[in-house]
Amino acid sequence: MRAVLQRVREASVTVDGDCISAIGPGLLILLGVENGDDVSDGEWLAAKLANMRIHEDEAGLMNRSLLDTGGEALVVSQFTLHASTKKGNRPSFIRAARPDLSEPLYEQFCAALETLLRKPVGRGRFGAMMDVALLNDGPVTVVIDSKNRE
Repeated sequence: MRAVLQRVREASVTVDGDCISAIGPGLLILLGVENGDDVSDGEWLAAKLANMRIHEDEAGLMNRSLLDTGGEALVVSQFTLHASTKKGNRPSFIRAARPDLSEPLYEQFCAALETLLRKPVGRGRFGAMMDVALLNDGPVTVVIDSKNRE
């Protein structure tokens, strides 16, 4: 699994003109599921994100996690995170998992994150065309891959 996390002051997802999810301060997480991913990837990634110290403390240093701040999370599925641009100018998405694998793993990741944060996690709508709005805080953007453990 690959995640792009953005520290936000607020974020929302709109589908067909309806806002289906919105959060205040916290993390917007774009999540891509790759062929070969399994539940252990999602559990590792959820724990990593919940404990990632990218929120400022009283001294303005990035020393606090989402767990420390009580911030919110919004998770949006995004198969394009596994695009390969090695050949030509049209990305290939062959490494991205098909929906029958990726949707259950997306849901399991969200559930694992909810358990760790002890609160509901905002979600996009799997497979839908979504408008994602955010007010990036910092900006702070981090990319994490469960296969590389970085």
